[in-house]
Amino acid sequence: MRCSLGLGITAVAAVVTASAAPLHAAERVALAHSVFVERAIPAADGRLSRVLEPARALRKGDRLVYVVAWRTAGRQAEGERFTITNPLPRSVAYQRSADGREEVSIDGGRTWGQIGNLRVRDDGGWRNASAEDVTHVRWNVPRELAQAGSGRLTFSGIVR
Repeated sequence: MRCSLGLGITAVAAVVTASAAPLHAAERVALAHSVFVERAIPAADGRLSRVLEPARALRKGDRLVYVVAWRTAGRQAEGERFTITNPLPRSVAYQRSADGREEVSIDGGRTWGQIGNLRVRDDGGWRNASAEDVTHVRWNVPRELAQAGSGRLTFSGIVR
């Protein structure tokens, strides 16, 4: 599922896979996706107030907030763990997740790890990966959280 956000920006829906169950179990997790842009609005006292608006028209430098809400059913509701994977559009540079439990990929989803443990080939050598190198974000939802029946994952990015 893709939804255009204007200016060539695309939000890509997350993919769910069951980590310890047959693939058909992935169908037992319902996802709802929202993408917001953070805007600074002048307040009456002269200070700036930060608000989130639905992402419709975007500009370079806009800060985005992605919200992936999940709900389980069937065997998933009994607490099977599962994984939610979110590819990032090339036009968005990853910033961070709200909970810090995510894994990231810098190679299109082939390998995963914490951002501080990944290395990128750069100009004939290697360097530590940065948030701008991230192509995918994923969360392994453990059994104890899956048993809750629903939850929300959030992460942010910046329009390149």
